[in-house]
Amino acid sequence: MAQNLYIAASEEMSGKSLIVLGFMELLTRHVRRIGFFRPIVRNDKEEDSHIRLISNKFKLPFEYSSMYGITNKEAFEYIQSGEMESIFTRILAKYKQLEPQCDFIVIEGTDFRGQLVSFEFDMNARIANNLGAPILAVINGFNKNSSQIADAIQMVRGTLRSESCAQIGTVVNRAAEQEVEKIDKILSRYSKDGEISFVLPEKPVLQNITIRQTAKALGAKQVYGNEDSLNFDVQDLKIAAMSVDQVLKIITSGSLVITPGDRSDIIVGLLMAQIADTYPNIAGILLTGGQALNPQISKLLDGINQLPLSILSVDSDTYETALAVSNIRPALAPENERRLTTALSHFESNVNIDILGKKLKITRSKVITPIMFEYELFERARADRKHIVLPESGDERILRAAEILLKRNVVDITLLGNENEINKKAESLQIQLAGANIIDPHNNDWIHEYADEYFKLRKHKGITMEQAYELMYDVSYFGTMMVHKGHADGMVSGAANTTAHTIRPAFEFVKTKPGVSIVSSSFLMCFSDRVLVYADCAVNPNPDAAQLADIAISSAETAINFGIEPRIAMLSYSTGESGKGEEVEKVRKATHIAREQRPDLKIEGPIQYDAAIEPSVAQQKMPGSDVAGKATVFIFPDLNTGNNTYKAVQRAANAVAIGPILQGLNKPVNDLSRGCTIKDIVNTVVITAIQAQGGN
Repeated sequence: MAQNLYIAASEEMSGKSLIVLGFMELLTRHVRRIGFFRPIVRNDKEEDSHIRLISNKFKLPFEYSSMYGITNKEAFEYIQSGEMESIFTRILAKYKQLEPQCDFIVIEGTDFRGQLVSFEFDMNARIANNLGAPILAVINGFNKNSSQIADAIQMVRGTLRSESCAQIGTVVNRAAEQEVEKIDKILSRYSKDGEISFVLPEKPVLQNITIRQTAKALGAKQVYGNEDSLNFDVQDLKIAAMSVDQVLKIITSGSLVITPGDRSDIIVGLLMAQIADTYPNIAGILLTGGQALNPQISKLLDGINQLPLSILSVDSDTYETALAVSNIRPALAPENERRLTTALSHFESNVNIDILGKKLKITRSKVITPIMFEYELFERARADRKHIVLPESGDERILRAAEILLKRNVVDITLLGNENEINKKAESLQIQLAGANIIDPHNNDWIHEYADEYFKLRKHKGITMEQAYELMYDVSYFGTMMVHKGHADGMVSGAANTTAHTIRPAFEFVKTKPGVSIVSSSFLMCFSDRVLVYADCAVNPNPDAAQLADIAISSAETAINFGIEPRIAMLSYSTGESGKGEEVEKVRKATHIAREQRPDLKIEGPIQYDAAIEPSVAQQKMPGSDVAGKATVFIFPDLNTGNNTYKAVQRAANAVAIGPILQGLNKPVNDLSRGCTIKDIVNTVVITAIQAQGGN
């Protein structure tokens, strides 16, 4: 039987979804088969937004219909006909179908909407009892003082006591900052030993609606803007029906401006303000009246580089539209990774995760999932915080990744570039870079020191002092020199620059570690139940036997550094002594060299991939081997094989590939793919920080 937890709010607008998100994040770090269930959803015509959020965010493998019990309408019909028990029977039956597939299930209570509001919390208590779930009560602290919250806590505890519920704890969410300490003391007074109790202060940004929510709620059409601009926060609402000069006086940063669709003058004025440095960046424009954009305005927009805003269009009039927008409730959505990061960092910064895990009595899985592995990486990076330099500040993905890393409190960040340009771009994209260090390679206190150092290191290659200065103005060289001089612990680049441009400076003056003859790369391949190391898949086209042995040893060190026991498979198209040929002999020789250099490592080769990974095949082809059937480090004989294999496995097995990780350098410098995602950048920065902690 799965462990479970029922999270129920005592009233509307409590921010329950934030609490659910935080608990799901905690559980997925420790539990392999996590489930999510809602006893009652609003209707069956449209997907429940909370199920969609949790299912997408945590990649749950269940059908939508298996994650809820009944609809609000069905529940009300049962109540009207006096069949209250049928509600619980139906919900329990659906829950029991999900239970065998999970080790832990988070159950989220109802939303205080519709016809069940008057006795909703009592119903949640009874449902929790029928599902055998301890209940966590979420109390809305917004606009309440500590005395009012004390009354709410007593009322909730009284209700749960009368229903004989197993209460696991109480959470007060959206509390006023000045009341948090008092509320914490009240919770301590009322809570029993071992119960979960904590307070989360109000986070105003989480109460903002987004352009995407606005578009969905109003059925609006996006007539301008990209996908990212739909995730912008609406920080203010402005109705513009006056003259352009008056409109420009009232706009503020993050405004959603509502204006009739035929007011071309206002639209042009707002577009000009968005381009100008002298006006704040608005989040979007909402055109009313169902009128299409004037063809000349459309032509104007086509000729402007993509501006960071959305233009939406609706059929309703301005008054009706403004009223509808004001009634939209803020919500967390899976498409808005930035908002989810903000929510999770808020949860983590106010809750002791370790204590929470102990009180939940989580049984940690022995199987390592990608989410668990990534969590361990974040925790390791956070425990010994390092300083990483990101040279490519002109790339939006880099700025978004930097924001995530800063919010998650994982590393210290330096961005290279012009400070005014970086801040202007970040503001236009609603990116928060508080805490980031910004250095302009053309205007800083280190340029003379760096140029002198480079000249000393490379003058034997004919480099002049003038050339040394010129190269130090290059962000790749400047960032690498920061690492070389100890002003940063590592560098991550390559989102905008080529691999050669990124790693050439490291080859020139960071150099390889003692005893390492070649810089190579590896990928951490995260499968559903384990993490493997693949190498070399990105750097060396055709290593010889000595180099292949070096790659194997460096990859073993990478495995150890990331908590993976190295069992090294030297891959070839034959296993053991069965095959002949130049390529097989290269692998055989490399295996011999690696064993001589590192007799402490478990190394097998030549060996085929199936014999290396599958125990049943290993038993036939190489019985008794310490590596065959249980390899964790796979060394490919050449780049063609390695690169194609990791990509094929990544797609076919739906594996998460973290890397490439450069191995063998004195200090960590890592290269990104120019097609990298924001998540790729975040993971590579975390990997680089861990390399800086324990050697790379």
